[in-house]
This record gives sequence, C-alpha cells and structure tokens, in this order.
Amino acid sequence: VQLQASGGGFVQAGGSLRLSCHASGTNFRINDMGWYRQTPGKQRELVASITTGHSTVYADSVKGRFTISRDNVRRTLYLQMNSLKPEDTAVYYCNLIPLRSWGQGTLVTVSS
Repeated sequence: VQLQASGGGFVQAGGSLRLSCHASGTNFRINDMGWYRQTPGKQRELVASITTGHSTVYADSVKGRFTISRDNVRRTLYLQMNSLKPEDTAVYYCNLIPLRSWGQGTLVTVSS
C-alpha cells in the first residue's frame, strides 16, 4: 500500500486547510480509513475515521471543526480543517483501518 498525504502548510489560527491522501496498491473502496497526526514527543493519534459506508468518528479535540470524506473513484481521502488552533500543529498522515505501513505525511503549522 502506498499512501501520499498532501495539502499541509502554514496558516494563522482560525484559518482553514484541506488535506488530501491518495492511496494506491489497495482496493480503496473496501477499506475503512483514518487521518492521524503526530507531534514531537507524542504518540500518533487518530483524529478522524470514515468507514466504507461513509460513517465518521472524530476525536473530541477536532469535533465540529474537522470533516473527513472520501472519493472512492479517485482513491482519495480528504480532511477539511476549519477554525484551526495552534495545538493542531502536527504532521498529518492517513492510513487504513486496521493500520498498514505509514506513508509520507504532510506538515500543518498553525500560528497564534
């Protein structure tokens, strides 16, 4: 499985970003998917997940601000991030659920 996340960048608090993750080497439409993030010295955490049936679950820290979605035709997972906070600063990764090998993440930096 190859997972390539993109769309990160530098944004001021209150701003928005949209992350994308293209998956190859797997039958994307039959996998539950998730967005994870990691900051230095902390474990990687699951921030949002979406099932094959498009049911979603969010971590309390991002609920109401982030929206996960998927396009099975494009084999792409998305994360719309609004009302960003400095504590959202992290490297963001996507992965299948259950986990496979990690691909390249994308850095999100939110300034106060």
